[in-house]
Amino acid sequence: MKGELSAGSPVQNNRKNKTKLGMVLIAMGIVYGDIGTSPMYVMKSVLEGNGGIETVSPDFVLGVYSLVIWTITLLTTIQFVLIAMKADNNGEGGIFALYSLVRKYGKWLIFVAMLGGATMLADGVLTPAVTVMNAIDGLRSISAINNFLGESQWPVVVIVLLILSALFIVQRAGTSRIGKTFGPVMLAWFSFLGIVGIVHLSKDFSVLRAINPMYAIKVLFSSENKMGYMILGSVFLSTTGAEALYSDMGHVGKDSIYMSWPIVKICLLLNYGGQCAWILSHMNDASLAGMESVNPFFQMLTPSMRIFAVLISTVASIIASQALITGSFTLVSEAVNLDLLPHMHTLYPSDLKGQLYIPLVNRILWIGCSLVVLYFRSSSRIENAYGLAITISMLMTTLLIVVYMVRIKGQYIGGALVGIIFGALEFFFFIASCGKFIIGGYVAIMISLLILLIMIIWNRGTNIERRERIFVRLEDYITNLSELRADNSIPLKADNIVFFTGNGDPETIDRDIVYSILDKDIKRAKAYWLIHINTTEQPYEHTYRVENYGTDFVFFVTINLGFKVNQRVNVYLRQIVQDMIKTNELPDQDRRYSIYGPSPIGTFRFCFIRNNLSASDGVPFLDYYTLLAKYRIRRHIGDHIKWYGLENSQLTIEFVPLYYGKQTQVKLERIYGSYEPEDDDTGDDNNENVYDKLYMIKR
Repeated sequence: MKGELSAGSPVQNNRKNKTKLGMVLIAMGIVYGDIGTSPMYVMKSVLEGNGGIETVSPDFVLGVYSLVIWTITLLTTIQFVLIAMKADNNGEGGIFALYSLVRKYGKWLIFVAMLGGATMLADGVLTPAVTVMNAIDGLRSISAINNFLGESQWPVVVIVLLILSALFIVQRAGTSRIGKTFGPVMLAWFSFLGIVGIVHLSKDFSVLRAINPMYAIKVLFSSENKMGYMILGSVFLSTTGAEALYSDMGHVGKDSIYMSWPIVKICLLLNYGGQCAWILSHMNDASLAGMESVNPFFQMLTPSMRIFAVLISTVASIIASQALITGSFTLVSEAVNLDLLPHMHTLYPSDLKGQLYIPLVNRILWIGCSLVVLYFRSSSRIENAYGLAITISMLMTTLLIVVYMVRIKGQYIGGALVGIIFGALEFFFFIASCGKFIIGGYVAIMISLLILLIMIIWNRGTNIERRERIFVRLEDYITNLSELRADNSIPLKADNIVFFTGNGDPETIDRDIVYSILDKDIKRAKAYWLIHINTTEQPYEHTYRVENYGTDFVFFVTINLGFKVNQRVNVYLRQIVQDMIKTNELPDQDRRYSIYGPSPIGTFRFCFIRNNLSASDGVPFLDYYTLLAKYRIRRHIGDHIKWYGLENSQLTIEFVPLYYGKQTQVKLERIYGSYEPEDDDTGDDNNENVYDKLYMIKR
């Protein structure tokens, strides 16, 4: 056919290559921001922890470089790129996607997922603060600007807060647009890192000896290492972002990461090598010895290049922040679908799969980052808080990967090796990072514990509610619903009344739903819909099943949605109604009056039934306050209405008491006969007892 392209034509191959290049650029714009900005502060942190540049020796510098090389190689390349990315859930990565695959193999795994998710979200608060602050601190390496800023740190703090505010404001545009904008800039950033590294390495190629892991081992036990084993806490910062790389796999695709990571890694290692070569050539420089803080990343550049370095590093730090913000949106969305967090209003600002925006999370991260900047006010102090939470997240991810390999893949030896090697390695980094706790790490731990507490309360509260629900057979009430539907003396509430049920069994439904229709507020309708949203392990599944109980007016609909799918129920239900009218399973509802003209689909009213606690009698102390805390969280954070896309729909929200357990029922016994006067303990003979009055009235 004219104009048709063959499968292997040059034009088609050119299009494929452009597509791959485009996805690589988006990957650089979304995935590598965090790990890509680590050269700005890793060596600075090591020098500060060891007492300054005047305290180092060639063996110490080579040992630190060797530690960086093998940390990035083992944790990022081997564990996450080569191993973890194979443990994907239909292309989706991250700790919650992984948990959804293995959760049936142990109830205890939910705590592992919650702890890992909580620490990753805490990381999302610290990363923007530490990266942007380090970039702006680079201004002090320029003499003229440093003199202008003066000794006060507040000008730097104000600049950082303005940049962070701008970053969080643009989140609504969507990560696809941001990725397309940042991708080329990030490519320029990594090129800059690599070129600068090569320039300084060319002056001393002996630094490349650090590829020998023996240098890494020796420095841990060297007397020149003033930090001792705790040096790993600073070195670990070189691999922060590896867990975000795994989480963002669903945003950019596995192939994009496979193609782009080798380039990124080479540029990173070249820059670290260049910094080490510069340190070796300046470790006896008297002018540097008196400086309070020496940052090799900026100091190794010529004064004329530093302003450019500050500008491009600032943009790179914004991208680093973007990577964690994007990952936070994904994590929260997945946690909601797993009943670990309340439903929140979620927007989908782009057509690329996996792109989402959660306004509430964006605001919380914005406030959290700003408070961290105001509290610490310097990059060095924020670095002390950074890294501890991430080690916990990596440990939890490793544990789930081991379960995945052993229970799903049947790779017992491989799973054991991953657990022993990487589990031990991450545990060592965790212990080393614990030294940061009292100098700032407590902030990350406090944030993590707060998020973890919310998850535990929400999950446990949901389980208590499910345990205490009373279920009835829906078929026993079909006759009542049929009579109600035909009773014209009762006003029609809506053509379609919709209830949401957490029970996936169409044979039984929550007693509160039947009570709501027949007793609480009689709801007459042409059709009754019971909707069960089943979150599946397939990230983008969207199917449905219908049970009609032999009627054309009562329907139990199970909508199967992947854990990454937008849950706009009103859109899905309208399609289902349309499908069923076409197949004559549902009578034409003959809606005559509408601005859109006559329609066979009638009006809808969505009903939400929420539990509350009427009294604490008979409720165990812990369960009572767990539920109380859950309902308060729901009031301030949860938003079922916007989550299901029903903010512009007809809604009814009803609160019903949670009938807790089988409480003892006390039966009153009636007393027959006349009222007898009771003794008057007041001592006042003129004051008749109330029972005497009643007795006289009766006579």
